[in-house]
Amino acid sequence: MKIKAAVIQAGAIPFDVEASLVKAERWIAEAGKAGHQLAVFPEAYLSAYPKGQGYGISIGVRTPEGREEFRRYFESAIAVPGPETERLGQAAAAAGIHLVIGVIERELGTLYCTVLFFAPDGALLGKHRKLMPTAGERLVWGYGDGSTLPVFDTSIGRLGAVICWENYMPMLRMAMYGKNINLYCAPTADDRETWLPSMRHIALEGRCFVLTACQALRRGSFPPDFDCVVSDNPDAWIMHGGSAIIDPLGRILAGPAFDKECILAAELDMAALPRAKFDFDVAGNYSRPDVFSLIVNETPQKAVSFRSNPESV
Repeated sequence: MKIKAAVIQAGAIPFDVEASLVKAERWIAEAGKAGHQLAVFPEAYLSAYPKGQGYGISIGVRTPEGREEFRRYFESAIAVPGPETERLGQAAAAAGIHLVIGVIERELGTLYCTVLFFAPDGALLGKHRKLMPTAGERLVWGYGDGSTLPVFDTSIGRLGAVICWENYMPMLRMAMYGKNINLYCAPTADDRETWLPSMRHIALEGRCFVLTACQALRRGSFPPDFDCVVSDNPDAWIMHGGSAIIDPLGRILAGPAFDKECILAAELDMAALPRAKFDFDVAGNYSRPDVFSLIVNETPQKAVSFRSNPESV
């Protein structure tokens, strides 16, 4: 079986969830018209990866300005499920496409960096919450748990996602390999030249197709009052892209592309998966469970659990 897959290298409209959603719908429709069966969007596409913002935090100090910055970010996040996921599902169904997209999810008073998965009929298959926010991301994002580490058995292959620097967590990668992931999606905000070698390594290590998507975004896309340490020049690229598609032997099929919005596409020959695993299956013929083992806790971690007493009045 061969499938047509695409990564969408595009920038959001930061802190404007409606405008970002409209833009996402246009890209999804374009991918569908081109006959793609899978489209992968970058990390935090709905509605912002606030690169360069410090939220007024120093050790032992929070400022009123930083609290206001967080309020704006919080109000541009989405509930899952919710009205925005309904529209994303409708867009996926209209395009007849499997959709993987990064969002900022809001639950209670906490934000999560989340990836959503949609089927071609528009159904929300599930989500993955980023387990480990990186560095300053911990100022504004909560931590996911093992209950959202899905790999979905779809008509185009076994589909899952690992977000940005989670890809540098060997045990998380091994968990994905243990679930026999075929289509390894890597939404990211890392646009450095070191990212592509990491993605090629993962493709070789997991003997899977890797589809990595990063935003291409200028400073001028942010509100004028966005306090950004990267640049105040509205024409400056805050995020450069670097998206790519890689085959199970580490060969680049599409990309990388920089400093432009675009769709990167490739035909994926799923027969390449068993060919690649002939001599290396990291969770199978190249494992040593007598020496090494990994235990993954997929139990949801809840701060508050409610139990009703059927005998109470």
